Amino acid sequence: MLAMIIKETLETRGFDIILASNGVEGWSRFKLDKPDICVIDIMMPRKDGLSLVEDIRKTDENIPVIFLTAKIQTADVLKGLEAGADDYMKKPFSMEELIMRLKNLVRRSNRQSVDTPNTRGASLTIGNYHLNYIRLELLFNNVIINLSQREADLLKLLIEHKNDLLERRTALLKIWGEENVFNTRSMDVYITRLRKYLLHDPAVEIINVRGFGYKLIE
Repeated sequence: MLAMIIKETLETRGFDIILASNGVEGWSRFKLDKPDICVIDIMMPRKDGLSLVEDIRKTDENIPVIFLTAKIQTADVLKGLEAGADDYMKKPFSMEELIMRLKNLVRRSNRQSVDTPNTRGASLTIGNYHLNYIRLELLFNNVIINLSQREADLLKLLIEHKNDLLERRTALLKIWGEENVFNTRSMDVYITRLRKYLLHDPAVEIINVRGFGYKLIE
């Protein structure tokens, strides 16, 4: 019933909705219909939401994913983020907030398709890495690392504060829009991912300034 309510509400706001009743059907519809964004319940029959997102991320690193969850434990939320979700909402939730988050994620995702003379190939540099923020690509020695939108947002912000402190609160408000314990843990997950991407250049390092934030050192 919740799925039908979400579907009908979003359709009144101009969204085209494809509804799948379980994870197996969701995986089939994802491959067939190529949606612009996915809203996925963690607790689904036949194939749970975590497994579904892991499969999606093997074929598409960039499509935005929002998890819906009745679980409120930090560990459960982190499992979803580590599986590849970009955002999450805990039940019960406000439909207006869901709509706002959907629009924000789609807007961010659409930025990667922009390819004008002013943006084509534009990049930020850190060490031997080149970040193409528009294409969500991190280049190292002609090897392309595909980034999620949140990874690109956070890395861009770190590069802009290179060799200086990026305060945790600043990053949370700018990227997540809210400072709370779940978003803080979410950012820690993304920092861990970025550290793995940057391991190839020993001259580049993200260090933790305990109690304050992070520094990207070159």
